[in-house]
Parts: sequence; C-alpha cells; structure tokens
Amino acid sequence: MPRFALKIEYDGRPFAGWQAQADQPSVQQAVEEALARLDPGFANGARIAAAGRTDAGVHATGQVAHADLQRDWDGFRLSEALNFHLKPAPVAILQAAPVADDFHARFSALERRYLFRLVARRAPLTHGRGRVWQVQNPLDARKMRAAAAFLIGQHDFTTFRSSICQAKSPVKTLDEITIEEIAIPHGREYRFSLRARSFLHNQVRSIVGTLERVGAGGWQPERVREALQACDRAACGPVCPPQGLYLTGVGYPEDPFTE
Repeated sequence: MPRFALKIEYDGRPFAGWQAQADQPSVQQAVEEALARLDPGFANGARIAAAGRTDAGVHATGQVAHADLQRDWDGFRLSEALNFHLKPAPVAILQAAPVADDFHARFSALERRYLFRLVARRAPLTHGRGRVWQVQNPLDARKMRAAAAFLIGQHDFTTFRSSICQAKSPVKTLDEITIEEIAIPHGREYRFSLRARSFLHNQVRSIVGTLERVGAGGWQPERVREALQACDRAACGPVCPPQGLYLTGVGYPEDPFTE
C-alpha cells in the first residue's frame, strides 16, 4: 500500500480540534471523508496519523499527516482531488508526496514549529477576528524577550503543562523562542515563534499567556524563571486563548515535500 505524506493548512475555528470525535467536527474527519471519496480503504474506515493534535480553534499552515492508500497516485493529482472533495471546509492540502513505508508523520518528526499571533489595539478586530488574540494595550517586547530566555533549553515544564496532559514526562527541550514586534494600523502585532522536538499539552499557550503578563507590566521577567523552577501549575500565568495559535511546520530527517 503506497504511503503519502500530506501537508495541510486549516482554519481551526469551525472544528473541535484535529482529532476525530464522535459528535463534533474535526479536521481529521474532514480529510478522511475526502480520502474516502478516492480510496476504498478510507471508505472502509482507514485512518490518517498527524504530527500534532491541535486543539479546538487552533490553526495550521504546515500540519503533516500520512495516509496509506490502496492505489498509487501522482502527488499533485492527489492533492488536487482532495482539495476538490474538501470544499467548502476551510482545509487545504498544500502538497501530497509519496514517502517510504517507515515514514510516520508523528514519530519520524524531529521538530515542530508554532506561531502565536497577538495584536494590541483599542479598536475591535474585524479581518483578524478568530485568528489572533487581541489585547488593548501595547506590550514591552524587550522584557518579554528577557523572560523568554529563561525557558530556552531542557527543563521540567510542569508549570506550563495542562493538568490533563498525557505526556509521560514534563521534561522538554525548548530550542527557540523569538518575539517579533510589527507596527500595524492603530496598533502593534507580536509574533511568538517557538520550536522544539515536541510540546506538552497547552505548553505554548501557557508560555505566551505568561509572557504577555510580563509585557503588560504585571510580572517582572525574573518571575518567569521562578515560575519555571516551581514546577507547579499554580505558578503559571493565564493560559491564552487558542485562536492566535498556528502549527506552522514539522521537521523530518529528510523533507518529504522536497521537489
């Protein structure tokens, strides 16, 4: 059975998350239903596997999944056919590529990259509504960068872990956090980019929510170090809402989508 990697983009607003659920719409369900129109295996209940299970309201510009099909396809024709059957759902297959039988979208991944978009402006959002987190007052990006530096490297991230997280260990290595500040009409946008091999449940949203408290002046940067060292969920700042979060990419030993 030929295996294909799928690079997937989606607007998470209409979905209860990536993972298929019995009574709520999911991105996984949308893709599998499109595959069922093309492949008898999926018509009979075959499943796809993804690099990460994004939560309700979270978006993606570079999610990766793999699917085992019963017939071979040209990658371009497969993506075109899937996009036709995905309409009108806000889900797009950016690329489909054949991969080796031992490729696994989740277990072969070496890193995952997330972006969180935060907009500070007084007027309500119109075009960005549901795609960014909005606060009213500008933030101090310099202080947020100083606080973020305490989180780089290998740490016990219990403080920044959801109470329902199913990971076996709270120890993770955070390879990078960058914070970009962009002037926009009547406000500022702050883009938090995070990179790691894997993340705990709600880790990114917990980190960004805590850094926002630093940027707003409620916390000093050193308090983030103290919160991390506490290894206590109660020491975390607020968990920010999901709509500003994007899974932007997944890294593998060899890029399956290289032309």
